[in-house]
Amino acid sequence: MTFVAIILAAVGGFAVGAIWYMTLAKPWMAAVGRTEEEIKADRNPLPFVIAALGALMAAMVMQHMFAASGITGVMRCLGYGAGIGAFIVAPWVILHYAFAGRPKSLWWIDGGHTIAAFAAMGLILGIFS
Repeated sequence: MTFVAIILAAVGGFAVGAIWYMTLAKPWMAAVGRTEEEIKADRNPLPFVIAALGALMAAMVMQHMFAASGITGVMRCLGYGAGIGAFIVAPWVILHYAFAGRPKSLWWIDGGHTIAAFAAMGLILGIFS
């Protein structure tokens, strides 16, 4: 059952990204300096492969952390997932953006996505705990 939970959590995290960036497509494109035409012309699947593998790795590590720490239950796993996203992963993303001089709007867009995706993965792992 753990394998199924990890796969579903990864799919859930990936799906949050799809919804997040479809909803925030225009401000995200403005923040990264790309147009819709440029993005449509770029048919490179690599970013999607990396995103899927990253979600799978994150779900695997979260499942391991939750099991090793005795974290169970939907609400606890949701909270810990959101906490991992908000207090561990997002700060590192923002740190790199700050040094790279990326726009603050991108900090909020990508940081918010990180928190939402980790919360969703935690929620799904909690359903199976």
